[in-house]
Amino acid sequence: MIGLSDKNATKITPLKKSYIIEGKNYTFETCKLGLLTNGAVMMSDDLDNVMFTTVWFKTEWLNTQADFFPLVVDYIEKFYATGLIWGNRFQRREGRPTDTATLTARLIDRPIRPMFPKWIINDTQIMVSVLSATGEKDLGTWWITSSSLWLMMTGAPFEWPVAWVKVITTKDGQFIYDPSVEEEDNARLSLVVAGTIDAITMVEAGGHEVSDEEMMSGLEYAHKIIKDICNAQIDFIEDYKKQFGIPEIVATYNNPDVSLYEVVKEFLTEEKLVCLYEKGKKEFQKELDKLDKETVEFFREKWLLAGMSEQWIKDACSLEEWQSSVDEGSVWALVYKRVKEVMRKNVLVNSKRLDGRKLDEVREVIWETGLLPRTHGSALFQRGMTQALSIVTLWGPDDALTLEWMMPESSKRYFHQYNFPPYSVGEVRMMRWVGRREIGHWALAERALIPVLPDVIDFPYTMRVVSEITTCNGSSSMASVCGSTMSLMHAWVPIKAPVAWVAMWMIYDDKTGDYKILSDIQAQEDFLWDMDFKLARTSNGITAMQLDVKIKWLKMQVFRDAFTQWKDATDYILSKMLEVQAIVNPNLSPYAPLIMTISIPVDKIRAVIGKWWENVQRLEAEYNVKISIADDGITTITARTQEWGQKAIWEIKEMLWIPEIGYKSTGKVVKIIDGTWAIVEFRWQSWMIHISKLSAERVMKVEDVVKLWDIVEFEIIQVDTAKWKIGLKRKYDEIVKKVEVVKKEDIKTENSSDLNKEENIIDNL
Repeated sequence: MIGLSDKNATKITPLKKSYIIEGKNYTFETCKLGLLTNGAVMMSDDLDNVMFTTVWFKTEWLNTQADFFPLVVDYIEKFYATGLIWGNRFQRREGRPTDTATLTARLIDRPIRPMFPKWIINDTQIMVSVLSATGEKDLGTWWITSSSLWLMMTGAPFEWPVAWVKVITTKDGQFIYDPSVEEEDNARLSLVVAGTIDAITMVEAGGHEVSDEEMMSGLEYAHKIIKDICNAQIDFIEDYKKQFGIPEIVATYNNPDVSLYEVVKEFLTEEKLVCLYEKGKKEFQKELDKLDKETVEFFREKWLLAGMSEQWIKDACSLEEWQSSVDEGSVWALVYKRVKEVMRKNVLVNSKRLDGRKLDEVREVIWETGLLPRTHGSALFQRGMTQALSIVTLWGPDDALTLEWMMPESSKRYFHQYNFPPYSVGEVRMMRWVGRREIGHWALAERALIPVLPDVIDFPYTMRVVSEITTCNGSSSMASVCGSTMSLMHAWVPIKAPVAWVAMWMIYDDKTGDYKILSDIQAQEDFLWDMDFKLARTSNGITAMQLDVKIKWLKMQVFRDAFTQWKDATDYILSKMLEVQAIVNPNLSPYAPLIMTISIPVDKIRAVIGKWWENVQRLEAEYNVKISIADDGITTITARTQEWGQKAIWEIKEMLWIPEIGYKSTGKVVKIIDGTWAIVEFRWQSWMIHISKLSAERVMKVEDVVKLWDIVEFEIIQVDTAKWKIGLKRKYDEIVKKVEVVKKEDIKTENSSDLNKEENIIDNL
């Protein structure tokens, strides 16, 4: 803030304005918190959601040799915002960023970064914190909007206001802007779209096999709201200017020296660059390195390479030539620029790609399933050199992944993880924990497959899929989706339809307005694109999409052209998939747990659980199973073998037995109380026979008729289901066989031989 000091800091009047966007009220407020930052604003709504974002644009002590824009974006979850205390009992505070925080930071970075000029090197940090939240909705609409607004307040060379909106389509085709979590969970299509007044610049989408037209309608609706939010930012900045002014900030650039680019063009002719074509990944890099060395030698021969003896250069060339020399490190930038120019021209003019493929041609695809015999499911997807080995692990519903983050706790029964080791790209580097790239890729693959997973009632398993990228030459995240589809089918998971994913790129000519779309980019082509877009689909429709744009426009016609080309590419991949794994495996792996489901009436849950969960604990220990009983009575039994699982279910069904008056059976006397009551065990529960119901004659004490461990025949004479009390009568008009009484001093529960002997006697009866 201009002119800020301790004397006037307490006298500042914050600027606060509200805007109605698509029927919802949002408020921007600045100059209240974070007074020493370049820009700090609170954004809030009428539901007590408050987000605070700060921006710092560094102008001193810069790394002048940096060859990238040092933008750092941090999304910080404050658990107090939703009334939670996070951490373990030894450290009750926020710690390492969660996956959600990491993904959010990536989403903010992607549309913000292209809005800065090329070669800028000012360190810039954006910090986003949620200070108050209802937990009812994801504050996705706010992150980029607030960052954009505050960047414009700093005076930084930020070109355009950018906004981000979240839009869903309901099952009946209605659009909802800024939806609640519940609404989003039930959506047919969920879209996160960033853009400027003129164009869409980023898309993240997940859908339940939606059509191309449904996707197009969602994008058009989202962009209409983006325009309104951008105009609100412009209005707020105008008032901010009048009240506080915007400082003049001098940006610093590390522009490559291109004064000798014409010399490089003369040396690196199009004919000379033919050596880069029809080469593998390593051979391409070797040829590129060779061209760089040859260009350096060419500059040295022409006395145009800085760093040589100044006097020697002055004697060998004119002053004008000497002053236009470049250092050796800058030569590579000139070579890179020339190679990119020629490669882009060949695509736009000649439709010629590096490896000789057509623009819409996908590299050859091969498959293999069942590589890992002891896993529950596995598949190898290979497209060209790129390989993704996907492995499925199945387990019970209690093994779902619990999501512990700022919002209310939730869980995932399906989660996808992605590993990108250094050997996959022929590198040597230290292995650390997963980075932002890996987290972003597994979230992308996860979103593509969730719409085709079976419902929990039909398939109660928890599913974990891990994609190991063993070789990468472009589009490894796309390969992980295809490989994971096959591994799920191999693992007996009844997915609704196979999913294929293809990465597409677009190259745009600023002068002519012409553009070309390329299918399935390899690594050598990765630096050419103006738009990177990826789409996953089944034969019925789209399940996920991701888009990033470097240019300032994006015509809707590009999407229509891309959808057509996408479908051709995914149809090819799907056909290859079905040649290897046409249907879901009919049998579960013998090494996977077997899960069976039984529905228990809600009023019988307590009877099945038993006192202090004793029935469940006994079944789990006896049959080596895991039992999960939901509040609605849906009970799942996760068993190592089908035999033990069936035995556990049989016992549970026995516990659900409904007593009726007149029912006759036998039970074992397990306890005698005060000589008045005989406690009989039947169906793993205890029932009572009063002394008056033991014999037709008067009985003075229970032991005169029955003794401990006797087997007695009984009849139900009274049923009170409300209190779960059953009245029994001993069948004293018939001869009843008895078990020899075992003396109390000989009864030892830890003595298995005595127990086995007793059980054998009972069985013989």
